[in-house]
Amino acid sequence: HRAGATTEKALCLVPCNLTSPLWVLLMVDNGSEIMQARAPLLPNKPFLVVWNAPTEQCRRRYKVDLDLNVFDILTNPNETLSGSSVTIFYHTHLGYYPHVEDNGESINGGVPQNESLIKHLIKAKADIEHSIAMKKFQGLGVIDWENWRPQWDRNWGHKAIYRNKSLELVRKQHPQWPENKIKKVAKEDFENAGRGFMNSTLFLAEDMRPNGLWGYYLYPDCYNYDYKNHPDKYTGKCPDIESFRNDNLLWLWKESTALYPSIYLEHMLKCSPNALKFVHHRVKEAIRIASIARKDYALPVFVYARPYYAYTFHDSPLYFLCWPEDLVNTIGESAALGAAGVVLWGSMQYASSNDSCLTVKKYVDGLLGHYIMNVTSAAKLCSKVLCKKNGRCIRKNSESDAYLHLSPDSFKIWLNISETERRVVVQGNLKQEDMEVMKEKFICQCYQGWMGLFCELPTHHKKQCKPDSNCGIVLSEYYTAELSELFMLGTNASFLKK
Repeated sequence: HRAGATTEKALCLVPCNLTSPLWVLLMVDNGSEIMQARAPLLPNKPFLVVWNAPTEQCRRRYKVDLDLNVFDILTNPNETLSGSSVTIFYHTHLGYYPHVEDNGESINGGVPQNESLIKHLIKAKADIEHSIAMKKFQGLGVIDWENWRPQWDRNWGHKAIYRNKSLELVRKQHPQWPENKIKKVAKEDFENAGRGFMNSTLFLAEDMRPNGLWGYYLYPDCYNYDYKNHPDKYTGKCPDIESFRNDNLLWLWKESTALYPSIYLEHMLKCSPNALKFVHHRVKEAIRIASIARKDYALPVFVYARPYYAYTFHDSPLYFLCWPEDLVNTIGESAALGAAGVVLWGSMQYASSNDSCLTVKKYVDGLLGHYIMNVTSAAKLCSKVLCKKNGRCIRKNSESDAYLHLSPDSFKIWLNISETERRVVVQGNLKQEDMEVMKEKFICQCYQGWMGLFCELPTHHKKQCKPDSNCGIVLSEYYTAELSELFMLGTNASFLKK
């Protein structure tokens, strides 16, 4: 357990006279039932790592092939910023997004209530057709609108200009109104229009490319940035008011088909315990929101991260994520908490020169690529052994330090380079003690259509148990036998080839 972690009693999901610890495995640590997850984007890939950086020039111009697919990293064809695997829409590339430039110039009306939604959607439709020609697009559809936030009270700091301009509009229309009425109407106008822009754009995208996973970058946010002012007292927890405000964005979560929170680490968090606190609570908040957005399954959470520290890139290993702490704190923490994947974002600077490309390649070939291969392989192995490939493994206790890592005593990972190919080799056997650790620290989150301790039962087999019946006991005995049989079997790395 982490320092300060609390233990809460679990609630019964079955007749309370059943005291078998196996039933507790059906719970997360706060006593709530684990919601089914949407099936993964790719079969047998419970945790994906996606590359979202425009590095195509490394190969085309500088003849430096990053070979990302070798390390189980999903990319767009030719490693473009947008494509069949992931497409990101910045505010300049999707419709007529109202915003204010840094120089104070209002673009497209400046605020959402001052721009035509119909005009915006017509343009957005054409932009989606242009950017995603494939009507059967099944990748990540990410909308990156960061200039303003749809909730009035969250537009602080330099974003206060959107409140001020909204107030100016109402004052101009109704100069005789008292200030309190002006503020009330300005807030309503802004929030209603902002909601209209965001939800209508999502609805349009989902209607045009219904197989994509659509959502907004940085949503939900946790606003746990207090490490900047009080690093010695930092807990990482999301302020209660911000969790409450996230609850009030239910209209957005209901329309989303994926969530894209951000865990970018600033350089001041390098190798710091605060990095884990920062990431843990941001991902945990996203997982919480994912479970309340719908009634049938939890939304997939794809966490945006960076291979380097935010706002830095240099030909020096000083700017790589701290090994092993910050790779574990970002990619590892996200996987263990139940995220569907991590999206590694990067700028054009990654491919700005031959030296930049070589720096990225060295990092991918070394620490980054090997760690990604470790986590994705462990997630796949746990899904197979514990969840019969019908679910993903998540921490039984979200506050624990359990990670989806291959045991270094049981597995070895290395890059095998020959004249004809480059491939990563994962070799080893899952030992009995490895399985016991897996069983002790992780639980299955079943995909839609599956249920049971090991996700071994189709949901149409679900029985309705009366309070005094013994069907729960029969199921418990079945699980006990199944568990015993499962963990007596050895499993080797051949699963990676399937």
